[in-house]
Amino acid sequence: MALEPFHIHVSDEILDDLRSRLDRVRWPDQPEYIGWERGTERSYLQSLVAYWKDQYDWRAQEARLNRFTQFRTHLDGIDIHFVYERGKGPNPLPLILTHGWPDSYLRYEKIIPLLTDPASYGGSAEDAFDVIVPSLPGFGFSSRPARPGINNASVSELWAKLMTEELGYDKFAAGGGDMGSGVTRYLAVNYPERLYGIHLTDIGIIRGLMTAPNEAELSEEERQYKQAASAWVAEEGGYMSIQSTRPQTLAYSLSDSPVGLASWILEKLRAWSDCGGDLRQRFTEDELLTQIMIYWVTNTAGSAAQMYYENTHTLPPLGYIEVPTALALFKADILLPPKEWAARNLNVTRWTSLPRGGHFTAMEEPELMARDIREFFRSFRATRERKAK
Repeated sequence: MALEPFHIHVSDEILDDLRSRLDRVRWPDQPEYIGWERGTERSYLQSLVAYWKDQYDWRAQEARLNRFTQFRTHLDGIDIHFVYERGKGPNPLPLILTHGWPDSYLRYEKIIPLLTDPASYGGSAEDAFDVIVPSLPGFGFSSRPARPGINNASVSELWAKLMTEELGYDKFAAGGGDMGSGVTRYLAVNYPERLYGIHLTDIGIIRGLMTAPNEAELSEEERQYKQAASAWVAEEGGYMSIQSTRPQTLAYSLSDSPVGLASWILEKLRAWSDCGGDLRQRFTEDELLTQIMIYWVTNTAGSAAQMYYENTHTLPPLGYIEVPTALALFKADILLPPKEWAARNLNVTRWTSLPRGGHFTAMEEPELMARDIREFFRSFRATRERKAK
């Protein structure tokens, strides 16, 4: 294995530059008659920036993140950063979890201990996992791709190599949400023999239903989805249009202004989480700022946006998924999929509707998420043990 231990340490120069930029913010005007309906609300952002300047402690957060065992490895010209925590149990199941945007590998920070050491959190040691959480190429502490074509499908190839060639697992489990759901589904299509099963918290925007020409052939649930998805894209999809077509234009502002970057990310964290319009109901200031800092200190907001372009322009079609699939759908997530469509396109063996939580599942409801993952993969452990005997 060509694994290189990794320890986060951001230079004082980068942190000093950030402080200087936060001291020199030029705030835009915001008419008194608007709130969040036209984008990130100024008074909230100003209060968070004040906390960022005067109270937020990156060094403390850095030390907290370094409690995880981390590595980097070189795969197909890209340095991949990943957390690798071994399970505390008799026979841990290897599980790779993939994040999306605008979060990072920290999407899974809260559930890593729940999965690796379930006995310490009211569960059974028999349900332990070896947990691997990579940073997508161009995100966080993974390097930026030097070539085009790095999309969900090609990342699935990197993850297969990471799990088998680098970490030595013959077979493993996989899960993901947002962009990570796409990567996980391509893993299932391209490497079904390597997977026990996949656990998804969404299946993305179903373009085929949105553009279906004959609504008479759709079920009532599918017709409702088509209407809801069209309305959501019209109201919420501006970020997607920009990142899918002109990510480089956007990159300059996100790389130059920490407040601009924070605004771009916070608006989506608020809109897509189960927070009732108040980010403080779901996330602490430190949690929000550490997610933003992962992009800022690595200068990867622009390279992360490039994944949208690649997924729009270079992604191959996705076929039927035969690998056993669990869908854990959180009540306040965006665009919950119709059951009929899911049944036609995936081998859904578990469908769970969870009573709360939004798009950032493991960040918002780690206990619900960890429990569903444990329960789904429990049956595969029994098969694994019988084969071992």
